[in-house]
Amino acid sequence: MVDITVDTRNGAVRGVAADGVMTFKGIPYAAPPVGPNRFQPPRPVEPWTGVREATRFGPTAPKAGYLPPLDALIPDADIPGDDYLNLNVYTPDPGDSLPVMVWIHGGAFLNGSGSSYDGTAFARDGVVCVTLNYRLGADGFLYFPGNANRGLLDQVAALEWVRDNIAAFGGDPGRVTVFGESAGAMSVGMLLGMPRAAGLFQRAILQSGAAAHAVPPESAERVKARLITKLGTADITDVPVADLLVAQRELRGEIGANPDPALWGDVARTLLPFGPVLDDGLAPGSSDVDIMVGTNADEFRLYIVPHGLLDSVTDELLTGSMLRVGLDPARAAAVYEGTPGEKLAAVMTDWYFRTPAIRLAERAKTAYMYEFAWQAPTFGGKLGACHAAELPFVFGTPDDSAFAGLLGTHLPHHLADTMHGAWVSFATTGNPGWFGYETSNRSTMRFDIESEVVLDPHSARRSLWDSV
Repeated sequence: MVDITVDTRNGAVRGVAADGVMTFKGIPYAAPPVGPNRFQPPRPVEPWTGVREATRFGPTAPKAGYLPPLDALIPDADIPGDDYLNLNVYTPDPGDSLPVMVWIHGGAFLNGSGSSYDGTAFARDGVVCVTLNYRLGADGFLYFPGNANRGLLDQVAALEWVRDNIAAFGGDPGRVTVFGESAGAMSVGMLLGMPRAAGLFQRAILQSGAAAHAVPPESAERVKARLITKLGTADITDVPVADLLVAQRELRGEIGANPDPALWGDVARTLLPFGPVLDDGLAPGSSDVDIMVGTNADEFRLYIVPHGLLDSVTDELLTGSMLRVGLDPARAAAVYEGTPGEKLAAVMTDWYFRTPAIRLAERAKTAYMYEFAWQAPTFGGKLGACHAAELPFVFGTPDDSAFAGLLGTHLPHHLADTMHGAWVSFATTGNPGWFGYETSNRSTMRFDIESEVVLDPHSARRSLWDSV
């Protein structure tokens, strides 16, 4: 392992080189969002003199953490500190004008961190990989008119840092692919239609998320009003972070327990108390950016199988859930099969994840669609290809023990090679290795033990949502 120094516009950073990969961790891309900078758009970094150590991960955004049992299943680094608007760079040694991939993590806009993901395999395969942190929860997304979506603005600031600095790390600022999963993919979906992000990336990959679950200001105001009531003060800017995190968790629990549109507006459907708000010119959309978008076959099972709820779903709960998302239960009964729990998982997978992905692909200039279908052996085989299951395959880390509780051990290496290779190919050439998505064929790469292109998978289920 050898120390190596790179000059950025804000000062020099010292990372390490080992096995052909240079790694730089905890580089600030914006000023600490505390004190007068709290609840404000990201501020510029104060330049430093000398050489800044970049050999260990920096602080992560404050969070309450996942509730059991997900806290033991989803990796989520938690490092205290104020300077948490930072990023990590993994780059080949040497590199020159290489494609760049910028990762935006998921976590329902309440959890997650860039440092939970290892970009080494991307660098090994000739791509400069950047992972980043952004503000979460109320600090990042509590609605203030004229000052909304601070978490998205953090992501833009990180992309601006990439534009201005990545050449020093061997990357080409004109060949940037932004990719994300879950809330990270929803963020990418919003960045596609965000004027401030225009020109900062040329390609985009959206994993298990699109641009369908942003809410209007009226719904965001309802969340803020309830949070003010819980905290007992309208001056949220002075509330200590620890107290705010507790209130956030309680508020999300209230919405989940009683998702009544009369109380929460559109948030009753998204179940995301903090997330993108359709304000200040922000609108979901797509541009001339080439996209790859997809979902996992059994996304929603993550939320009911580990909790032991799959087999306790009643017909009444299933019918109510169908009505809440706009489905006609009678029509849906002819399409969805299985137990009430299996039907609920499929319905919510389609509504929350698959249908938004399809609609984004339909309006994109160039799009590639995929489905991750590998069935995890855990939880008696009931978990299936659940939400987040594709992550170690995308990152080329099938032996990552952080996912063992969710997916088990001995993940199929050939599937990781195939899937990771497709991501690298898309970032490098613009083509992941299969035909583009058109409404005439709906070509979709299904990743499994035997991966293959299929045409219009789940066609009956897809058609059911046309009028929703």
